[in-house]
Amino acid sequence: MIERTGTADDIVGTRRLLHVGRDRPIRISTGHRILHHDGKCSRPHGHNYEISVTVDGELTEEGWVVDKGDITDVLSEWDHMFLLEAGDPLIEAFEAAGDGASVVVLEHPPTAEVMSVHLEERLLAELGENVTDVAVSVRETSELCGGGVV
Repeated sequence: MIERTGTADDIVGTRRLLHVGRDRPIRISTGHRILHHDGKCSRPHGHNYEISVTVDGELTEEGWVVDKGDITDVLSEWDHMFLLEAGDPLIEAFEAAGDGASVVVLEHPPTAEVMSVHLEERLLAELGENVTDVAVSVRETSELCGGGVV
């Protein structure tokens, strides 16, 4: 016999955490440079970033906090793009080469920490009103990871 434990109305609005990419991160390939860095990071280069996202919110009638596809859609906007800080002369070089659409211009240096802040803000703006907080972890290398916490 199957036991009935309640209706969807019993759980809608229940606070839950959704983890996307926690055990198997979402990967994007993105180029960048840190314009005012004294070392090799000032040269254009790229990384295969590993990103994980934690979303804090209330369950919807669909039975989830958010659709995973809504998260991956936002992350994929930076896949195979080049992130640069506003004022970087490379922005003009990309535009002159006809590749201006492949550049994402940030107001701050495109570090893993800054990337996580921008992605958190973007996801909060894109996801439903039932979402109360988002934490994004951006792993640039096996030694460097920047992100927030829920």
